[in-house]
Amino acid sequence: MEFRRKYLARMIHLAAVGGLCLSGGISVAHADAMSLGTVSANSGTGSTAPSQKSAPHQAPTKTPLKATQPTAVISRHYIQNNVPLSANYGSIAAVSPSVSVVDPNGPGLMENQGLTIRGLQDGQFNVTFDGIPWGDSNDFTHHSTSYFMANDIGAINVNRGPGSASTIGDATFGGTIAIHSKDPSKTPGIVPFLSAGSFNTQIEGVQFDTGTMKHYHDARAFLDIETLSSKGYLTNSGQKRQNYFFKILRPIGDNTVLSFVAMHDQIHQNVPIGATKAEISQHGWNYGLSSDPTKQNYYGYNYDKISTYFVDLGLKTIFANGTQLDNKLYTYGYTHYGFNGADPNGEQPNGTYYGANNVPGQRMSMIYQSVGDLLRLVQPIAIGDLKYGIWFDHQWNTRSQYEIDWTLGGALNQNAGKAGPYGATDRLMYDTLDSAQPYLQLDWHLTSRLTLTPGVKYVWFKRSLNAPVNQGSSTAPLVYSKTYSDAVPSIALHYKIASDWTAYGQVAKGFLAPNLNTFYAPNPAASTVKPETTTNYQAGTAYQTDRLTLSGDVYYIDFNNKVGSRTVAGNTLFYNQGGVIYDGVEGSATMYVGGGFSGYVNGSINSAKEKTTHQWIANAPKATAALGVIYNQGPVYGALLDKYVGSRYGDSGQTQSLAAYSVASLSLGYKLDAGMPHPVDVRLKIDNLLDKKAIYALAGYTGGANTPLYWTLPSRSFDLSVSTKF
Repeated sequence: MEFRRKYLARMIHLAAVGGLCLSGGISVAHADAMSLGTVSANSGTGSTAPSQKSAPHQAPTKTPLKATQPTAVISRHYIQNNVPLSANYGSIAAVSPSVSVVDPNGPGLMENQGLTIRGLQDGQFNVTFDGIPWGDSNDFTHHSTSYFMANDIGAINVNRGPGSASTIGDATFGGTIAIHSKDPSKTPGIVPFLSAGSFNTQIEGVQFDTGTMKHYHDARAFLDIETLSSKGYLTNSGQKRQNYFFKILRPIGDNTVLSFVAMHDQIHQNVPIGATKAEISQHGWNYGLSSDPTKQNYYGYNYDKISTYFVDLGLKTIFANGTQLDNKLYTYGYTHYGFNGADPNGEQPNGTYYGANNVPGQRMSMIYQSVGDLLRLVQPIAIGDLKYGIWFDHQWNTRSQYEIDWTLGGALNQNAGKAGPYGATDRLMYDTLDSAQPYLQLDWHLTSRLTLTPGVKYVWFKRSLNAPVNQGSSTAPLVYSKTYSDAVPSIALHYKIASDWTAYGQVAKGFLAPNLNTFYAPNPAASTVKPETTTNYQAGTAYQTDRLTLSGDVYYIDFNNKVGSRTVAGNTLFYNQGGVIYDGVEGSATMYVGGGFSGYVNGSINSAKEKTTHQWIANAPKATAALGVIYNQGPVYGALLDKYVGSRYGDSGQTQSLAAYSVASLSLGYKLDAGMPHPVDVRLKIDNLLDKKAIYALAGYTGGANTPLYWTLPSRSFDLSVSTKF
């Protein structure tokens, strides 16, 4: 209760700050009355919801007719009806072509493991929230359970490619998962909701909707408060989470809207690292952590405490000359204290400086904050629309790790580390990452049907590290910085074949700065590592009517400067070892049959092979597919969907072969309205409907004998949710 009072007070404070920011007017040159489109306080996706009796409304994924690259749009309608409240963005995106993800503890009950797009891994693709890139500066990865809840997501766009010049972020290299927050309701009310299901999973929440406040300049806001608790599918792998999300939209006149978003999340989770085949055989498919305090995999030694926040202040306006401005000033932060046994589920024997049978372990911290600004302008000119802007972000990060003795309550384990007090410090590092990306792009309307979009983006990164104790084998402190930059061009051609049918082609460069791990050496200047780059060639088509949505594309990605490492005389040097060719074909279709029924199918055939050896890279499925039937008539909703992920390898060198698998899910929903003062929404979701058992991912290796660790499919699970609006 103390936690809830503390952070509810913080969210109320942030909401008050946002309200004060938005309550005052700003001076903007008044244009003639015009529609703001995406600038207005309407849908966050900037589009009008299609009819219930149509393929675009029912489609789990669809490609917009304006797309210039392969794109899957996942609507709020799909999320609300098919996704458990515990799920995160990775679980939602998994329905898309060429996307695969591992949720070994149940939907959203631990961080996504192995989220890939076309075989490109987390850290090689971009994730944005309302257009703002976010993630860890050290390797560009993301923490899927630590920020946004499914109830606050309005839509997700999965963009399979680096995008145009206006696509910004640290890792646009492999695509973008663009998360859009839902917008406040136009009607006031209080929405309590409750979800209960398998693995003793419970979510209690309440959403406060102000509706359109006529006496406050038509501002609209909502505050969502949620608490999640679960024991998880894997043994002794529970999670407790609290999340607060606030959003307000405040129009100013006909041509301007201010927005303010604030999110706070707090999580405590016991963290398994996978199980060996021997452990799975002995303890069962769901073996995670043990309840034996004499073992290094005891759940009381393996847990995370994570706190995050995300705040942005936005301004959208249209000036008298038709120029559109969109600016977002933001900050977000991540505080992570992690604890673990030295070699959970591994072979390393017990023993510390203080006792031969004492349990060794580690404690770590990673604390970072980002501040930044994203400015976009669209200026109409005689031949089309000129788009330009700049993104800047500054992130500072503190990371530490210490060897400890769990038998002595977490005391420092003397001489088990490299340096520091009692010789127990593994790393103590302070690093920063500065990113700047100005861009210029032209949507050149060659004819009323044909648009050519050339553009260029200049990417600039500066990494700096001050490490009293550097990560890696070296015991020497390190102070080092390096700058990476390049011009990244793109060009796309979009043709409107008919009002409901379009085609596109795109050639675009991708750029990915080296990770911080290239600094984990006594002399990182000796490593002549160049940024990883791609040249992407893509072509596709999209078709959309009330009866049918259809899309298809082909792609070819030439990936160069893949970073590898070698250790010589104890010194690790990083180098560029070659590249990878990614290519494939993708498609998606939804047909509204009639009578409330729709059919859905998507699929991809993918290849991801190293240039020199022609071997498959790790975690790159050879194919994906989804197949399902949807029924939605009046208050009734039902969907049966099956996701297939093809065979792949868990590690490089075509080792750790993993078989193809498929998982079916069933969603049922009904709105109880007749004779009730307030309609009640009841939804039932069943995941892994056929209760399949299989190993479906490599989790890593033990520290003692390098024994493989695996993730298994979570068993069949049920989730029942109830909500109403007062």
